[in-house]
Amino acid sequence: MDARLHIARAAAVDWDAVYWDTLPRVYNFFRYRVGDDQLAEDLTANTFLKAWRARDRYLDDVAAFSTWLFSIAQNVAVDHYRRRKPEVSLDALPNFADSTSIEDVIERRADSARLNVLLARLSPRERELIALKYGAELTNRAIAQVTGLSETNVGSTLHRTIQKLRQQWDESP
Repeated sequence: MDARLHIARAAAVDWDAVYWDTLPRVYNFFRYRVGDDQLAEDLTANTFLKAWRARDRYLDDVAAFSTWLFSIAQNVAVDHYRRRKPEVSLDALPNFADSTSIEDVIERRADSARLNVLLARLSPRERELIALKYGAELTNRAIAQVTGLSETNVGSTLHRTIQKLRQQWDESP
C-alpha cells in the first residue's frame, strides 16, 4: 500500500468519536480481566495511548477499528500479567449509587466479590473471552478476529465457561 494513502486513512479516523464510543467497552474489558477499577482505568488509558502512537499502522482494509483497538487492549493485558502475578482485589468494589437501600448495596457488593472470585479461578483464556464478550461487548466474530480463534471455538468455549460459572455460582454460598 502507498504510504501516503495509509497515513491518510489513519488520519481519517475521528479519534474523539472513537474514544468516547469505545472507552466504556475497553474499560469494561479490563474490569472483567483485573477486577480492580483503578487498574482497569490505568490499562484503558495505556491502551488508548498505544493506539494513538500506532495510529499510522491501522489498516482499515484488514480489520474494523474496534478489532484493532481490542487487539491492542489484549496485548496491554498480556503485558500487565507478564509484569505482575494475577490478583483480584476484593476491596475494590464498585459504588452502587443508584441503589435505594443499603441492603441492595450490600447484596450487589457481595455478588460482585463472589463473581470476581469465580472469574479469578478461570484460566487466562477463559477470563479473556469473558472479558471480551461481556466487558467489551464484542460479538463472537469480533472476538475470533482479536484472538485468532475460530468463531465456533469462541462460541463453544464461552458456552462451556458460562456453564462452569453458573455451576460454581450455584454451589458456592
